[in-house]
Amino acid sequence: MLNNILSKFGLEATNYHIQKFGGGLINGTWKVTDGEKSDQFILQQINKNVFKTPQDIADNISKIGAYLDLHHPEYLFVSPLATTDGSYIIEDNDEYYRLFPYVKNSITIDTVKSTQEAFEAAQQFARFTYLLADFSVDHLTYTFKGFHDLTTRYNQFRQAVKTADPERMLVAREAIEKANLYQDVALTYENIVKDKLIPFRVIHHDTKISNILFDESRNGLCVIDLDTVMPGYCISDIGDMMRTYLSPYNEEERDITKIVVREEIFKAIVEGYFSEMGTVITEMERNLFVYAGKFMIYMQALRFLTDYLNGDIYYHTTYPEHNLVRANNQFALLDSYHAAEGRFQQILDTIISNLPIKHNIA
Repeated sequence: MLNNILSKFGLEATNYHIQKFGGGLINGTWKVTDGEKSDQFILQQINKNVFKTPQDIADNISKIGAYLDLHHPEYLFVSPLATTDGSYIIEDNDEYYRLFPYVKNSITIDTVKSTQEAFEAAQQFARFTYLLADFSVDHLTYTFKGFHDLTTRYNQFRQAVKTADPERMLVAREAIEKANLYQDVALTYENIVKDKLIPFRVIHHDTKISNILFDESRNGLCVIDLDTVMPGYCISDIGDMMRTYLSPYNEEERDITKIVVREEIFKAIVEGYFSEMGTVITEMERNLFVYAGKFMIYMQALRFLTDYLNGDIYYHTTYPEHNLVRANNQFALLDSYHAAEGRFQQILDTIISNLPIKHNIA
């Protein structure tokens, strides 16, 4: 099957070694290497169950790539390669594929272990948004409607509470109480949208550390995995970094006593983000910077809890109460974040007042 796919990109499969690559949960990914290791590519299958209109992804990336080529040609933008007929995405047996160049001497990491990694990642995600500050978001299509719409996620949770199996309701009682305790996070989001408090920007929407390419010295090179790039609020990217960088353990950790936030990592995120976005970010966006962490942590906790109440119909689970464990993990992270909120605000205020803003886009 993959041999036929490669042929559409002008590659003779018998000349290449194909192996599974990475640990992504959404798309299938393979590394394609020739015998001399002089030509290397990344072949990716788009998960059509998640992304219903793969062509929209290709169109968005093509438009962004054209803009960056024109206005910021020095930026490393890893865009799909064209097929022999000039397409950037191909359909084969009702599946969709695209091919990327492999960036040599680059690495990805899965867990933030140092302030340098947090700073470099935040800087790269901020740089991406900064370089596209003058790109009209109206040119982009929403590839995942409602992805970070907290109002929708909160309403889905409330509906799940009404229809859930009584036994699951009983088991999840404490998590439901926690969700209700933090409902003000959803109310704040409603006001942001209703009152148009912050602008739409070109936002990545999936700022986990594995979506940054680093060199071997852990210097950031660029952002990757652009399927969720679409119009959005900066609190999505900022908040997702808080959610996935601050704790040394991810949402799969069952021992919630290990779930803590690291102030030094928060500081590195702020410094990295403002080193690029400092001259264009609005006052209200700055005011919502700390809120962004609560926004994303709470939303992800709701999504796990809602799926548990609905009978585990969205997220893949490997043991009973898996989604409830994930939800409790995220609520523990939210508790830890909330307890540190005052200190985080002090760190933010100090950095904003003292950090020299420099833009190095080379």
